[in-house]
Amino acid sequence: MEEMIILNETTGTGVTKFILMGITSHPELQRPLFVVFLLNYMTIVVGNLGLIILISADSHLQTPMYFFLRHLAFVDLGYSTAIGPKMLVGFIEEKNIISYNGCATQLFFFGVFIASEPFILSAMAYDRYVAICKPLHYMVIMSKMVCWLLVAMSYLYSTMVALLVTIKVFKLSFCKSNIIRHFYCDGPPLLFITCSDTSEIELIIMIICAFDFISSLLVILISYMFIIVTILSMKSSVGRHKAFSTFGSHLTGVVIFYGTLLFMYLQPQSSHSFDTDNMASVFYTLVIPMLNPLIYSLRNKEVKGALRRLFKKIL
Repeated sequence: MEEMIILNETTGTGVTKFILMGITSHPELQRPLFVVFLLNYMTIVVGNLGLIILISADSHLQTPMYFFLRHLAFVDLGYSTAIGPKMLVGFIEEKNIISYNGCATQLFFFGVFIASEPFILSAMAYDRYVAICKPLHYMVIMSKMVCWLLVAMSYLYSTMVALLVTIKVFKLSFCKSNIIRHFYCDGPPLLFITCSDTSEIELIIMIICAFDFISSLLVILISYMFIIVTILSMKSSVGRHKAFSTFGSHLTGVVIFYGTLLFMYLQPQSSHSFDTDNMASVFYTLVIPMLNPLIYSLRNKEVKGALRRLFKKIL
């Protein structure tokens, strides 16, 4: 009965709100999951915001490597914040309602941050390539202007892409239902409930995702191919170990992020299972941003040294 009322309220383009189905349909799991994801989101905020503050405040971390790491933390914090708070509210509300404009805003900001991450990761890989393969020219090649240019291009591109997708999606007519079978407003779940022709926007999303995935991953793979060749030619075992340590951390983050996105987006809409997509989405929107500070920094001696210096100043 409730679903019939919802359908009647969403004829044509007159939809004013959406209902997010959330992560689970089992009421008994709502409160335990609220606690789990509240702790998860608090960890994301503390880890990534703390990393941003630490890198900005410590003079020993004012290098291109940590410049990109700071922006990676900012991007991770951005897209998890676009999703996390609203998801947490959904666990404690009887109906997880989001307004039409709120849904569009969430889709836009999520798109901006998630589209930036692959290019931040590729910039980090290029930075490691220059540091390991061309150490004598490192500070010349990776100047402050070059670093800012790489980051600015990433943000500008992702903003344009997110704006295009958001406008195209919300020009469609949502007359099938206003129930989004997901825990946030994303492209595929929104296309599932429209009665408009989605072939154009599906093609746009597929092209954008394929371009982002292939171009950024190509930069990473080429960079690490040269890095591995250089490392294997090193005579010092200490140097090889240090270089491989940096490579291993970045490779772990890249495999997790790209593997999840490949599973999530580079498939036709007809192949999507929303239960499995929910699990994949939880992983890259809320688990990866929690893991990245651990993967990239807490195993790093320089970051540990910066933390010790900070605690000494506080105490």
